Amino acid sequence: MCSSLLFHGVDVGGNRTFSTPARPTERLSDQRRANSEAVCFDQTWTGNMSVHVKEVSRGQDSQVLPKVPVPPLKQTLDTYLKCIQPLVKDDQFKKTKAIVEKFGSPGGVGEVLQRKLLERREKTANWVYDYWLEDMYLNNRLALPVNSSPAMVFPKQTFRDQKDALRFAAHLIQGVLEYKALTDARVLPVDFARGQLAGTPLCMEQYYRLFTSYRYPRLKTDMLKVHMDAASLEPEHIIVVCKNQFFSLEVVVNNKQLNEAEILSQLEKIVKMSENAEQRHPPFGLLTSDGRTEWAQAREVVIKDKTNKDSLALIESCVCVVCLDEPCGLPPSDTNRALMMLHGGGHEKNGANRWYDKSMQFVIGMDGVCGVVCEHSPFEGIVMVQCSEFLMKHIKGSPSKMVKPSSSRELHPPKRLLWKSNSHIQGLLAASGDRLQRLVNNLDMDVFVFETYGKEFIKGQKMSPDAFIQVVLQLAFYKCKGRLVSTYESASLRRFQEGRVDNIRSATPEALAFVQTMADERAAFTDSEKFKRLRDATNAQTDYTIAAITGMGIDNHLLGLLKISKELNMEKPEIFCDETYLASNHFILSTSQVPTTLEMFCCYGPVVSNGYGVCYNPQSDYIIFCVSSFWENTETSSAVFVKALNEGLLEIKDLCNRSGVAATKPVNSRQPAGRPHKSGK
Repeated sequence: MCSSLLFHGVDVGGNRTFSTPARPTERLSDQRRANSEAVCFDQTWTGNMSVHVKEVSRGQDSQVLPKVPVPPLKQTLDTYLKCIQPLVKDDQFKKTKAIVEKFGSPGGVGEVLQRKLLERREKTANWVYDYWLEDMYLNNRLALPVNSSPAMVFPKQTFRDQKDALRFAAHLIQGVLEYKALTDARVLPVDFARGQLAGTPLCMEQYYRLFTSYRYPRLKTDMLKVHMDAASLEPEHIIVVCKNQFFSLEVVVNNKQLNEAEILSQLEKIVKMSENAEQRHPPFGLLTSDGRTEWAQAREVVIKDKTNKDSLALIESCVCVVCLDEPCGLPPSDTNRALMMLHGGGHEKNGANRWYDKSMQFVIGMDGVCGVVCEHSPFEGIVMVQCSEFLMKHIKGSPSKMVKPSSSRELHPPKRLLWKSNSHIQGLLAASGDRLQRLVNNLDMDVFVFETYGKEFIKGQKMSPDAFIQVVLQLAFYKCKGRLVSTYESASLRRFQEGRVDNIRSATPEALAFVQTMADERAAFTDSEKFKRLRDATNAQTDYTIAAITGMGIDNHLLGLLKISKELNMEKPEIFCDETYLASNHFILSTSQVPTTLEMFCCYGPVVSNGYGVCYNPQSDYIIFCVSSFWENTETSSAVFVKALNEGLLEIKDLCNRSGVAATKPVNSRQPAGRPHKSGK
């Protein structure tokens, strides 16, 4: 994911302009990875590669960028074999190698599919976009919380009372409206890459889907809609959820945007209305926390009543959702705050105080636990980071001083969303609540702050911090299991029109060679040999990263070849039926770097039942890791992985020091090791 951007001040005042949508409604179908719905973020830097912003003309957008390339077939097949060799036994590799060679032979199936893929590239702005979107997200039948939707945990807030929390919420909403004005007018400065590929402009389209997207549940394949209708005269509104009750808050009245005092006044009315037990409705938000097929089936039942259909229409057309949460009753550790963002604690806490289909849900807990939960299909993590940091900078200062005490005009009270229920719907709500609770009870999260060193020490070894951390993750897993596994690290394709991501495969032969030397208890390798293998592993990781971000990764290419074979009604090529291919797309390690410039961090769940989700945030002198797994699987333990991770980080530091390569800056030695935060199940 991109490092943080610096925003130049752009004042668009009250002049709201809208742009023509870059993509119409997207309808997608089919499925590839049954058990590998990777939920990782936009990775546009490794080492010293990062992203910054320059002032550019308003008209510059993805149309000036090149199209995503289609890599040469032989190159992809050769790389595929290299990637899977460390992960399979010799006899299986020989079988796979023969299948791959047959697929890529002159005049073979691979060449036919490759030609069709090249033709598709000529006819489309981005040949892989639709394939990737349906495969990664829209075909995923798992529930959005934990399995798909990532969360950003904001700095812990200290609210003196409820009104203090509502002031914070009002200020945040005003910040959202300011940021939305920038995206509506398309005046965000274009992002440029720097570092190894300095100066490359990056596609901005994902920013414009931030507040305009909604994911509709469908029986087999969800539908992502992006609303950017310049002719729309509908008043803009947000949805506020309080005590599991839903309210529509108009933020533009008589063509004039509400000011902060007016927003606060309306929020106070919402809280008061939510306390009226006689008007309380069932917790319909629970339905959106369910599996996508279950929710799609329930939605068909719900919309049979016009009252429910009208309420759904208001939610589906809102700018964003703001969730006013009750105190969760747990110690405010990093781990517990992460859990509250990801799933709300289930129906017994704030799990029903959500609407997961909407792209942006801002959570303001009365106990100061705050953040944002994102529906991931419209955009990558860079959008979530930039919006979050913009809002936190907007909110800086004491919440008690943010709002003037009086409002200048009388406003109609917010509209309570009405729901009609019956015994069937009550049963659906109960079933959704039970399934959410099982998901809540199953998530094993450990937020771990490693404080012995950070990226400055790593740079002192003349290594890429991202590549270094990826190698450490391989070492940690090897310590736990004595083997490497298929690993996903997302690589941004924003250098291309409508670019999303491809995969950096971090379980390289060079990484295996290094971790084996570190685990060799016979001390058969000298420090210089170990250090050389460390450098070889980080160099290999960096090389793959550069290949991926320049459109030469293998995963999107193989996916495209598979999709073309389906479109041609061909029998599925043997390469895609091979157990090696299936295993290589079962990502037991799903990783992503999400750096921030403020004190916040990102988290997400594993993407397979026997896997780990590892989101990391490297800072100058410390690194935040959010490690997730599932309690029900006896093969995984977040605490065990964190212990191995801590050991690996310290062992590699000692190796670097013994090898005589000094850090360019002093290493932070506030404590000898990282401090794990237990998930407190």
